[in-house]
Amino acid sequence: MLMDLWTQKGHISFLACAVQMVFVLMLGGTECVLLAVMAYDRYVAICNPLHYALVMNHKVCIQLVAASWISTVPVVMGQTWKTFSLPFCASHSINHFFCDVPPILKLACGDTVVNETAVMVVADSSMFVMVPFVLIVFSYGKIISNILKLSSAGGRSKAFSTCSSHLTVVVLFYGTGIITYLQPKSNQSEEMRKLISLFYTIFIPALNPIIYTLRNKDIMKALRKLLAKLLP
Repeated sequence: MLMDLWTQKGHISFLACAVQMVFVLMLGGTECVLLAVMAYDRYVAICNPLHYALVMNHKVCIQLVAASWISTVPVVMGQTWKTFSLPFCASHSINHFFCDVPPILKLACGDTVVNETAVMVVADSSMFVMVPFVLIVFSYGKIISNILKLSSAGGRSKAFSTCSSHLTVVVLFYGTGIITYLQPKSNQSEEMRKLISLFYTIFIPALNPIIYTLRNKDIMKALRKLLAKLLP
């Protein structure tokens, strides 16, 4: 995708488009599940700190990560196969900068109601968005309840700072993803859809390393120096 944007060729084969869609959906779905796993990790760290090393041991972490990847593969493969098995019209011009399900469905000649329903119910709202999102909300509900019980203000501040980076990524990633896939078509222009897609495919993943290291003292010191130069 980045190569196509750089070279401005704008051409992709049928097979390459399908492969790109598989990776886009698989990586996006996996991130949703991983964010839920990370929320559980923070729940255990704050609500059961004495049992953290026992509950979140190396074996459990490997199993959770593996499950995050494996669980997305069959759904993604099924969604991609169902999309590309449709008959396509004369126009093969995709009004997007990568092969996503909604713009591909607009090129289909046949009835796409089943496919569009699958996007809303199976791939996005149920499996990859709502279930992990509900788990994240439940985990943070428990975390906030536990933090508010702490008598020390310093303890509350430390506990909140532990979750701040993860919560920032959750809001950015899920916010743009939900707007893209779950908002009614009539409420969103194609240009706006493409702009929002840029956020969750390129902008937010590029920001992730910075967001997750904001609690690092060296990173904060470097940022202060940079801001001091930019804003004297």
